[in-house]
Amino acid sequence: MTLPSRMKFGIFLGPFHQLGENPTLGLERDLELLQWLDYLGFDEAWIGEHHSAGWETIASPELFIASAAERTKHLRLGTGVISLPYHHPMMVADRMVQLDHMTRGRVMMGVGPGALGTDAYMLGIDPADQRDRMDESLGVIIRLLTETDPVTHQSDWFTLREALLQLRPYTQPHFPIAVAAAQSPSGMRLAGKHGASVLSLSIPSEDSYTQSLKEYWGIAEETASNYGKEVSRDEWRLVMLVHLADTREEAIEQARAGAARYQRDYFENTMGFDVAYNGPADKIIDALTEEGTWCIGTPDDLIAAIERLDQRTGGFGGLLIHSTEFAGREAVLHSYELIARYVMPRFQGSLVGLQKSQAWSAEKRHDLMALRKRAVKAAGTQYDKSK
Repeated sequence: MTLPSRMKFGIFLGPFHQLGENPTLGLERDLELLQWLDYLGFDEAWIGEHHSAGWETIASPELFIASAAERTKHLRLGTGVISLPYHHPMMVADRMVQLDHMTRGRVMMGVGPGALGTDAYMLGIDPADQRDRMDESLGVIIRLLTETDPVTHQSDWFTLREALLQLRPYTQPHFPIAVAAAQSPSGMRLAGKHGASVLSLSIPSEDSYTQSLKEYWGIAEETASNYGKEVSRDEWRLVMLVHLADTREEAIEQARAGAARYQRDYFENTMGFDVAYNGPADKIIDALTEEGTWCIGTPDDLIAAIERLDQRTGGFGGLLIHSTEFAGREAVLHSYELIARYVMPRFQGSLVGLQKSQAWSAEKRHDLMALRKRAVKAAGTQYDKSK
């Protein structure tokens, strides 16, 4: 196993709320979920930015994080991700530094080019420009965070004139920065160029991927070497869609209808992604679980899935649960509890001492019990003599 001694566990919260439900209550459930994760001991939550298409309803991850920070104590909170081409880089840097102070260093900045074509279209941004703009913006943001001399930068889409952050980062030298990477090499290249962490927002099935995940990570390492930077597998987070229950059959039935709506109604019929399963919608969950794209089952199924990902990647540092509402509220909360109780300890070193202590006790149980019995007998004998 090439995983770190303590793997990080968290969620990627789009969020994904189906049409027809009260959107205000949806946001409240999202905040409730983060409070539950904080209680369960999850490490982090990454919050998305979206402006269209009806399902992903958080427009400002920074605003959401400010509210979540007041309701949690330990959970680290990241933007997952800020779409850099949509914002002036100085405004991004300023907002994140403010959050860094307000959270006492619990904030993380995840960045991307913008996931929804509908968002970019409404803003008049050519999709062909998004990745270059993201690269340019991130470079400027890092300069603002690390340099104390004024920064001047002229771009074809923003201007900085002797710009200086008056409030410096609370975290030194600055809060963690992560770059979103899907299946194209651009995200890995950008992470390598700037020495950033990586959020792999999707895990394709092994059969459908033309390049191994080990080679995919190699793009970040090669690019980092070219730019004199370093990247760490321990800061490579993989996002996986997971729903657990006490039995695999129960998990699948709980999530069947929600999974069909999520995949068919949103990703295929709203977003325009290719059809994932050419068959009845209610069988989508069976097909994607079977091929390993999703993990719908029990804690043992997720443990096995993480071990397979370890082999496929050559090692990574964190698993983010792709947060959905496939099942009812109680079933969703129970799924996260199962992860915290039975999966996280296996990959965070929590059980080593307990297991060794139990094995040591079991090995010596007969000798120690004999000593105990002799001691009890001797105490009885001594009592009889004292009467």
